Amino acid sequence: MRRLRRGLHRAWQWLRVRALFEHGRELELMHRAMGFATLALVTLAPLLIVVAAADPLVRGGFASWLTDGMGLSGRSAHAVTDVISPPRKVIGTTSALSGVLLAVFGVAFGGSVQNAYERIWGLASGPWHRVWRQATWLVVLTAYLYQEAATKTTLHGGQRITLSTVSGALFFWWGQRFLLGGQVRWRALLPGAVATVIGLIGLRAFSYLVFTPLIVTNALSYGAVGTVLVVESWLIGVGFVIYGGALFGRWFTEHHWMPSHHEPEWTDGTEERDEP
Repeated sequence: MRRLRRGLHRAWQWLRVRALFEHGRELELMHRAMGFATLALVTLAPLLIVVAAADPLVRGGFASWLTDGMGLSGRSAHAVTDVISPPRKVIGTTSALSGVLLAVFGVAFGGSVQNAYERIWGLASGPWHRVWRQATWLVVLTAYLYQEAATKTTLHGGQRITLSTVSGALFFWWGQRFLLGGQVRWRALLPGAVATVIGLIGLRAFSYLVFTPLIVTNALSYGAVGTVLVVESWLIGVGFVIYGGALFGRWFTEHHWMPSHHEPEWTDGTEERDEP
């Protein structure tokens, strides 16, 4: 029994899972995920609605993007579609000034993601004139989401799963590197990108099992407000996965992936780090 306890204690020290939870709490991961969801709904979603409405190739507009991302179908997909304005109506009532404002708000969303990545990796905030990085990241994000929606009808089964997995890993791998200004090596960022994609796959399965019937129930009970609340809950999950994946990536990199090349900055409560 004593040997078993020693073995478990050594395994716990080796895994250093406690450090992951402690720094997730320091980052206020859930609060950041809620902020991600709020900004995504208020600033990013209107921009994507306009982009989707202007595209003649993908039918269904932004509603198609959203239902595909959540893994919805049938009555739940119709409930979400009813909340989203018809594509042509949106594009017809959007002025050039409104489009510019939507783009600015979208850049603010990119800045929020950049700030979270900087906090995760313990880096100083980038100067304001690097806003071009946030704008570029936003454009690539839109292209990534468009690719996901466009392949819904052209690819099926293993082909689409493979493309979504590879493109997602590449986007989140590149996204961290780009928003962090190249201050973290590619190899160190790879585990976080993989963890994020795995988390999104799990979230999609959870959404299919839980949110699909929940949307129908909420739509009947509370109308459009109930549907929006479910969508907001899903966006909180997306934010948690994106930030949590990056957090896991740094933890895994420093303790298991490349500990000899990257000195750990986190401790699990059993060690003290010398301050410079």
